[in-house]
Amino acid sequence: MTAPLYAKVKEHILGHIRSGAWTPGMRVPSENELVETFSISRMTANRALRELTADGFLSRVPGVGTFVKEPPARSSLVELRNIADEIATRGHRHTAHIETRETIEASAALTEEFELRLPAKLFHLVMVHSENGVPVQLEERYVNPFAAPHFNEQDFSAVTPTGYLVAAVPVDELEHTVEAVMPTPDQQALLDIGEHEPCLALHRRSWSKGHVVTVVTLTYPASRYALHSRYKTSPSGTLSQ
Repeated sequence: MTAPLYAKVKEHILGHIRSGAWTPGMRVPSENELVETFSISRMTANRALRELTADGFLSRVPGVGTFVKEPPARSSLVELRNIADEIATRGHRHTAHIETRETIEASAALTEEFELRLPAKLFHLVMVHSENGVPVQLEERYVNPFAAPHFNEQDFSAVTPTGYLVAAVPVDELEHTVEAVMPTPDQQALLDIGEHEPCLALHRRSWSKGHVVTVVTLTYPASRYALHSRYKTSPSGTLSQ
């Protein structure tokens, strides 16, 4: 079965992007140029560009042109990775600011998550991490003072909470849960996103010597970040030991 014309145009453009011939920020042929090159209708050219834009490969600027879109940044799904280091490896600038830093009484839900017998005090931190000035991660973290008593004294402009905790408290067990969420109005404001922008929420617990050290939810705008993992498996698909 012959592929429709718009699909052939899409594959032509994708081929150049995947090969690296067209790099992020590079202008791609306009609708008029595609019409002339492929002898197709303007409607067909428009559909190809529109669908590639919706799929996240292109960015269209009205009155200016259509450009190859920078792929979303990626964060490890299963490892404890410092977002500042991830951003630095891309040659970009990491900044962060603290929205909330306080000590709270654990709610019933947090008491259960921290596996405490009775409600206790917890450190609570809310931070926004940005890449080249664009918010990419909202961090809401609770920390057990018994495990990390000096956590709330740290200058988190010099070291991220993850970086500090990894250095201060050896981690021997991790738990991850990821879900797609629609952010609250407060989260939308902190991440500078629209009300219909979905997010990825990574909920993580970490243990050290049998105690839950921290419970954190990392919320990422779906259009700006992706979560990934890669690991070796047995022939049957189970994790290798």
